[in-house]
Amino acid sequence: MYKRVFLIVMDSLGVGEAKDAEKFGDKGANTLGHIVENKLYNLPVMEKLGLLDLVGEHKATNGYHGKIEPANKAKDTLNGHYEMMGVILDKPYMTYPDGFPIILISKIQRVTGREVIGNCVASGTEIIKELGEMHIKTGALIIYTSADSVLQVAAHESVIPVEELYDICEKISKIVFEEEYKIGRVIARPFTGKVGDFTRTPRRKDFTKEPPLNFLDLIYNKGLDVIALGKIKDIFANKSITTGIKTTNNIDGLMKLVDFTRKDFNGLCFLNLNDFDSSYGHRRDRDGYLKCIQEMDQYLPIFINKLKDDDLVIFTADHGNDPTYKGTDHTRENVPVLFYSKSFKYFGELPLRHTFADIGATIIDNFNIENKLEIGESYLDLLK
Repeated sequence: MYKRVFLIVMDSLGVGEAKDAEKFGDKGANTLGHIVENKLYNLPVMEKLGLLDLVGEHKATNGYHGKIEPANKAKDTLNGHYEMMGVILDKPYMTYPDGFPIILISKIQRVTGREVIGNCVASGTEIIKELGEMHIKTGALIIYTSADSVLQVAAHESVIPVEELYDICEKISKIVFEEEYKIGRVIARPFTGKVGDFTRTPRRKDFTKEPPLNFLDLIYNKGLDVIALGKIKDIFANKSITTGIKTTNNIDGLMKLVDFTRKDFNGLCFLNLNDFDSSYGHRRDRDGYLKCIQEMDQYLPIFINKLKDDDLVIFTADHGNDPTYKGTDHTRENVPVLFYSKSFKYFGELPLRHTFADIGATIIDNFNIENKLEIGESYLDLLK
């Protein structure tokens, strides 16, 4: 029905607590709702597409809008994106609120030839402020984690060049993926600057284990294009990707999205906009988060105006990260789903759905691909 599908993940833009939010300590969380609650926003495109309707504004005039409940057992990037593509892990990846086991740290020291400092739960910006000077003097790796299942390795680019840091993280990933640590991701976090003024650079790189069979595999095996923008390539370990391009920030991601509207591809263009989560949600910066959404809204007309009648656009999120909530962790929330095409004759609200996999099921239904995963229910028949 549609030759090109553009799937845009507004990373962490949840729209209200999930039914099991209390189990995650997230009762009352509502990322979008709390960001716009004082009505001081300017989001004309997202208003028309129905995003604001999901938190009670009722301003939609284009496309279809609805909410989806998470079915995965976590509240992180990996599980959120996996679920969209039809994979719900039986056991969630492990978290390490007290730091990683000493035996794992010893193995890391042995394979990298470097000492380790940190080994705690920390904000990435705060830990380089605290340990950056020691790292520069000693060459030790700054290793830290968060409430997610992630092992992050920070290093100053003048001490450990970026390519060497990537090599270190690849060695570490082989340990944590091949053994029973059940860590979801290893992330390289290069930074620059001087003591008192360190800055993380855009050359972050995620290392993940190859995912199980998923909807991307089915699309790729059909001979269709699978274009991955932002960290999508890393999330899916570059499996079943025909074109993978990193982005430096949301605006760069949106510009690259516009570039692909000019290309004659047949398949899926999958973009993650990470700034919402990493720069504002985790840092509990409500005003910055709103500004970031508004910047996206300002760029969207350029993208939308270049779409063709046989293009389908899907906006969604992978979890929540309420910038007004306690702590710095993701929040367990429902996510938005917005559908837009220039060929739509109608618009309206969609019923609540119960797994993110309905998004991937819609995409493969569009390309007439058999759902071998037997998960997810397509929205396609509702889009008129």
